[in-house]
Amino acid sequence: MSSRIEQLIDEIEEYIDNCKYKAFSTDVIMVNKAEIDDLLRELRMKTPEEIKRYQKIISNKEAILNDARQKAQALIDDAEVQTTELVSEHQIMQEAYAQADRIVEMATQQAQGILDNATIEANNMKTAAMQYTDSMLANLENILKQSIEISTRDYNALIGHLQEIDHVVTMNRAELVPVDEIVEEAQAAEGAGTNTAQS
Repeated sequence: MSSRIEQLIDEIEEYIDNCKYKAFSTDVIMVNKAEIDDLLRELRMKTPEEIKRYQKIISNKEAILNDARQKAQALIDDAEVQTTELVSEHQIMQEAYAQADRIVEMATQQAQGILDNATIEANNMKTAAMQYTDSMLANLENILKQSIEISTRDYNALIGHLQEIDHVVTMNRAELVPVDEIVEEAQAAEGAGTNTAQS
């Protein structure tokens, strides 16, 4: 079952895929700021919850190790009980000592195996949780970078269009009004601005 962060990332990607292209463009899209802000706001709210959930998984490592220690101690206790029962019989004392040593050794090996397996399992869970969290944050980072790139490209395109329009307007005025009159008009406007500033 996917997390809410994964669902939000899918929703953001689907939303971007469904956005309409800007007029006369094949790579610039029009984004509804309110909708994308809502998705990003929920993503920011859910990210700490997901990280806490994986921190809880990591903290379970100690619980796993404690359970393994308890099982190991139970095996050793059982071995000691069996040893006590064997040595209680005087006529088989030597055999009892040998068998008790074997039981204790076997119990110790089993206990060590349980501890080793528990440590490996806990470390694997920790690594998987960290990798999953890093993957989610990497996806979020990519989405934010793409959003920044799109916004920057749109802004630069807007400035370029405005400069082109300004150039066309200037050329049109030059065709309609003699250059001397335009210069005089600009100087008059500049003089008026200076007088206003002085007053």
